[in-house]
Amino acid sequence: MEAKIKLKVQGLTNSQVKSGAYALILSEDGARRIPIIMGISEAQSIAIALEDIRPPRPLTHDLFTRFSKAFKIRLREVLICRFDDGIYYSEMVFSDGVNEVRIDSRTSDAVAIALRMKCNIYTYESIMQKCGIVLDENNITKTSDTLFPENPNTDNMDEMAKLREWLQLLQKSEIEERMAKVIEEENYELAKIYKEELQRREEEEGSL
Repeated sequence: MEAKIKLKVQGLTNSQVKSGAYALILSEDGARRIPIIMGISEAQSIAIALEDIRPPRPLTHDLFTRFSKAFKIRLREVLICRFDDGIYYSEMVFSDGVNEVRIDSRTSDAVAIALRMKCNIYTYESIMQKCGIVLDENNITKTSDTLFPENPNTDNMDEMAKLREWLQLLQKSEIEERMAKVIEEENYELAKIYKEELQRREEEEGSL
């Protein structure tokens, strides 16, 4: 059986080959990297796990994780097992302590859940040889800044839209802390965005 290579999630960056997409960078214990292209919703979920952020309500991957833990089903590993026609194929290996089950999965979903369930991610040497590349470390974003800039250019509509979307995933207390910080920095335009999100939540709670 072909030997497996352990991978770690190194970060997220803008895709250089597909507009509006993102690249998840997985690295071995060496120079090679695997870039996996995905959409914004999958990238968001991975960024949230990397940043250890607790959304006000569970996202799909959070719900899946809670379900598995509630029934004492452990995710033993994620294996990126095949690369075909530009697509990575993965398996999630689950165990209930007696039986082991392998489930086919999109790699982005498998990684998002692996990060939440603290399990290892592997691939085969043949896939590293075929897909692995060497990337400039300076081009890899290790936090969520690629998706959700903490200090966006307020004149950039795209960055502001990303910020508004990001704020919806944060706890109220964290938004309040960020608002206090930008007020201290006299960045009142950004503070206004935070205040609008807090007001939106108050109105939403009042309508329930």
